[in-house]
Amino acid sequence: MVLTRIDGSRYIRRFYRMEIVPGLFGDWGFVREWGRIGRDGQVRTDWFASEADAQDACFKLHMAKAKRGYA
Repeated sequence: MVLTRIDGSRYIRRFYRMEIVPGLFGDWGFVREWGRIGRDGQVRTDWFASEADAQDACFKLHMAKAKRGYA
């Protein structure tokens, strides 16, 4: 899932990418990348014991980003 936030009057052009991936040992990773559109972003991976836990974390972050204007 890719979220963007663009506000021309404030020169804001940002993206936020979220993905859930399986790990090698039965765990699940929640990968997120963020930064300015057109530039390399920062990447962070958080590991969870179950896919449901990773999906919950993804949903919570998605809602937080939506409140800040990402669509």
